[in-house]
Amino acid sequence: MYKWMILAVFCLPCLGENKPCQRKNIPHATSFVCECSATYCDTIERNTKPRFGQYVVYTSSKDGDRFQRQLFMLENKAKYRQQLIVDDSVHYQEILGFGGSFTDSATMNILNLSDGATENLLKSYFSTEGLEYSLGRVPIHSCDFSTREYSYDNTPGDYELSRFELVEEDTKYKIPVIRAALDMSPRELKLIASPWSAPAWMKTNGKMAGGGSLIGQPGGLVYQTWALYFVKFLEAYKKNDISIWGVTTQNEPSAGSMPFYQWQSMSMPAAIMRDFVKRDLGPTLHDHGYQDLHIITHDDNTPSLLSESQVIYQDEEAAKYLSGMAVHWYMSKNDDTYDILTKTHQEFPDKFIIASEACEGYQLFTKSVKLGAWERGERYSYDIIQDLNHWVTGWLDWNLALDMNGGPNWANNQVDSPIIVDAERDLFYKQPMFYHLGHFSKFVPPGSVRIGLQSRDDTPLYSIAFKLPDNSKVAILLNKRDVALKVTLRDLSRTFYPYINANIPARSIQTYIW
Repeated sequence: MYKWMILAVFCLPCLGENKPCQRKNIPHATSFVCECSATYCDTIERNTKPRFGQYVVYTSSKDGDRFQRQLFMLENKAKYRQQLIVDDSVHYQEILGFGGSFTDSATMNILNLSDGATENLLKSYFSTEGLEYSLGRVPIHSCDFSTREYSYDNTPGDYELSRFELVEEDTKYKIPVIRAALDMSPRELKLIASPWSAPAWMKTNGKMAGGGSLIGQPGGLVYQTWALYFVKFLEAYKKNDISIWGVTTQNEPSAGSMPFYQWQSMSMPAAIMRDFVKRDLGPTLHDHGYQDLHIITHDDNTPSLLSESQVIYQDEEAAKYLSGMAVHWYMSKNDDTYDILTKTHQEFPDKFIIASEACEGYQLFTKSVKLGAWERGERYSYDIIQDLNHWVTGWLDWNLALDMNGGPNWANNQVDSPIIVDAERDLFYKQPMFYHLGHFSKFVPPGSVRIGLQSRDDTPLYSIAFKLPDNSKVAILLNKRDVALKVTLRDLSRTFYPYINANIPARSIQTYIW
């Protein structure tokens, strides 16, 4: 009996008393991990809105805290010189959500645990006592985070895709885990599907790995077949009670022109992507009833976002099919690259931008998995704050869970993950990255709107603020310094008791709710 038959009966967990982190110290690590098993895992409640006149703060810190909750009263006096001014009359983008990716490797690792540990891991991400993820990414057939290369149709010349069929990686791993996540999620879980490569027989290099491009030109037989392949995938997952919210046109299309990429990749320059959308993918999806599916371009690193989007979105025939762009974080992120996000939004304000992939441990000469690395969590929260302050609407982590080596990965491209699975001991470890992500995903639900947050004086804090669908407000503060900082938050919408006098511990992230 496959484990999915057990997972399928999961229901929404009942709210109960929070369980604290079971701390596991790691030799030479900058922080620690929280250890979970079949019988114990730390939790955090969902109902976080304080009463009128109160505010609640959640703190995670390098030295000890994980979602520590404290309740205070709003004050009528500012105590500190440095101030952050919250102005909810200034509205920016609406938030789509936060989440991670259901790769073959991630779902295999999740199901390599016992039933109880698997359930606790999925609850940690998707339930009311976990991070309440609302976004998920699904590879279309294999990627490097698989144990092998495969497609859904390996028959050369099958332009009607009559031999299209899902494989064991879908039916035994990805689909059961996605179904379990959907069943336990209190929020709508929007799924975005992405291809890494077309089947080898459709490509110029005759291989899924190492680049190449589709044979012919947009509007031709192979491009039409590739568009139909998307439809076949959507239909196959729909038969398994999984609806896909959006698709990206191609994962990292620039990688297809780099021969040193030894895993699945496919070149698709912006002009080709534009023509593929308007001649093949858009019309084919519409003709098969997928008019409401969100088609997302780019799905690549930020520096080329604006220039490539100009090629695509200035074509009205292509733009009518498209909802937005996706970005990855692997190339250097600095003020200039973050400004590209803002410039792209300003040029195409009706199209969203979503951050669709990020991970740590991918750099050369860097250890893939670093248990307890606080600085990796800080890089996550810093990037989320910067992305969202530059008009990004959602943020997706890469693998939901990896093994102790950062895999499996058939191309030996191991990386880190917010949850690391130790299947031999039937344990999993929540990394600092897990909690940094949770300070956003747990407390900033879909439909929240970024609002004005300005600093009266220079401050070393990184910060962002939101108005939630229930009209409460959230501010998230990141202190990367080795000393505690003090700042006063002032809510301009409040005449009485408008102040939060905040103490931010060294090397910490905090979420304030009022």
